Amino acid sequence: MCGRFVVTTDPALLAARLDAVDETDHRFGRPNYNVAPTTTIAAVVARHEEPGDAAARRILPMRWGLLPPWVKADAAGKPQPKSPLINARAETLASSPAFRASARRQRCLVPMDGYYEWMPNPEPGPKTPFYMHRRDGSPILVAGLWSAWRPDEASAPMLTCTIVTTDAVGGLAGIHNRMPLMLDKDDWDRWLSPDEPAPEDLLAARADISDIEVREISRLVNRVANNGPELLEPA
Repeated sequence: MCGRFVVTTDPALLAARLDAVDETDHRFGRPNYNVAPTTTIAAVVARHEEPGDAAARRILPMRWGLLPPWVKADAAGKPQPKSPLINARAETLASSPAFRASARRQRCLVPMDGYYEWMPNPEPGPKTPFYMHRRDGSPILVAGLWSAWRPDEASAPMLTCTIVTTDAVGGLAGIHNRMPLMLDKDDWDRWLSPDEPAPEDLLAARADISDIEVREISRLVNRVANNGPELLEPA
């Protein structure tokens, strides 16, 4: 599960780091320390300009919560599902009706500084929040899927995305049984390539979390309205 995360890097700077083109049109003006479902985020995709061209990375704004193209709109032109598809299980991408089309050709990377997870307590009471991030502060790029949704044929598409999750490993498994599928730099282009289906070896790989630090934080993060660096302070 990945239900909240942190993004503080400006897409223009991120584009320079990733050798990508920033196409977010200055939509992200401030750090977001409490990214919640349905928030518009920056996602990395690969597009071929012409057949045979190398896939150039692009950074695009997308709504977090994937909407498959077949989702219907209500009378106001809004998507009907009440619960956005914010996560997709790596084990069932190819068989899930909601994700299999995107898994074939529409994959993305979701950059984040780190993500939050909540651990149940042995005694009755609220869960304990933790923050997971790289020790050196560098961004984590996790596997994602994207889709273009239209309320009707005359409308412009809304780009939406979901984060791929896998079984948690090591110390992360003691907090929650799922974690985002983190990808190494050498695997980014393979994941993004629209010419091949989702690489099975990446979906089944056991993540290396040796550089991931886990920090217990305060319950301030529980409220989406709280959005500042104080959320990352140790409890």
